Parts: sequence; structure tokens; C-alpha cells
Amino acid sequence: MPRETRDVVTADASRKRLEFPYGHGFFLQRLLLLSALAVFFVAFLAFAVPTPPSWLAVIGAALGVYVLVSGLSPLFTNHWLTASRLVLRQGWYFRAAVPFQSVESMEAYGGKPRLGLSAPWRRRRLYVTGSKEGLVAVRLTTPRRVWQVLGAEIDEIVFDVDSRERFLEEFSKRRGSLAPVEAEGADADLGD
Repeated sequence: MPRETRDVVTADASRKRLEFPYGHGFFLQRLLLLSALAVFFVAFLAFAVPTPPSWLAVIGAALGVYVLVSGLSPLFTNHWLTASRLVLRQGWYFRAAVPFQSVESMEAYGGKPRLGLSAPWRRRRLYVTGSKEGLVAVRLTTPRRVWQVLGAEIDEIVFDVDSRERFLEEFSKRRGSLAPVEAEGADADLGD
């Protein structure tokens, strides 16, 4: 069941940021699996191996932080469309802002995706997915490096949104409403 897209008014009341939720089923499974593995590992250290309590506390805290960042944080983020950018987010560990001028094309994606944050070797494609439904592919005008996946150079990003048709419609409207900006003009800054 698709969740509702939220319109969020930013500081300038005439501009809006649209938030588009994405699939979280994969992240719920990962959260449960990571939590179970962390509890099992700490319990194993506590009962099977004579481990000092201070070490157990440090190991438990480190595993807790890892589960929080990679397992829980993706459940609280959405992708955004601002007045001039597409902002893709996946938890606290990934954020990419793509200006509309850097987008060559955006269309529905029909291929087989990888789940999570992934950049297959030598494919120049980045997957930012939590579901295999509602996939969108963005082709970039120039390749860019993404340090969250070991500096892979990509020229296409595949991501998912719960309401793909509304997302593509809003992107087309916002991209079409951009006025040309003079590079050397009086106010060349986009300001968002």
C-alpha cells in the first residue's frame, strides 16, 4: 500500500519540497537480522567465552550504533524534489543531491535491481533501492563519483519511490518550470 507523498513548505513559502517515500520492507528485514545477530554475538561472548564486562559493553555499544545507522535510519528518510534538485536519501549514510541540469533523462526502470545501496563493478550504475517496485532510472549528463560506494564512477542512478507516476509527473513539472540562469548574471545562485 503506497504511503502518501508529503508537501513540506520550506523557509520561502512560495517554494515547496516534496517528499516521496520509498520501500522499507528490505530495511525492516535487515534491521531484524542485524539485531538478532548482534544479540546472539554478545550473548555468545558473555556465556561461551570468558569476556570482561567492559569489553562486552564496548562491543555491544559498537554493534548497537551499527544497527542504528544501517538498520534503523533508512526507515526515517524519504527522497525529495526541491525547486531545482532531486535529493536521494537512504538513511544517515547516503545522500545525493542531483541538480535538474545534470539530469539527461528520467524514466521508469524495467530491469532487475539490486536492493540497498549498491554499485556493481564496471556497470556505472548506482542502485539506491529498498524495493523492486516503483523503480525510476536517472541518466546523468556527466559521470560523478559516489564515495559511499568506494568512489565508484556512475552515470545512472536507479531508485524506488512508492508513487512512481506522481514522482515522474512532479519532476517534469518542476524541471519545465526552471528559468534559464545566467552564469555571470547579477543573481546566478539558485538559492535552494
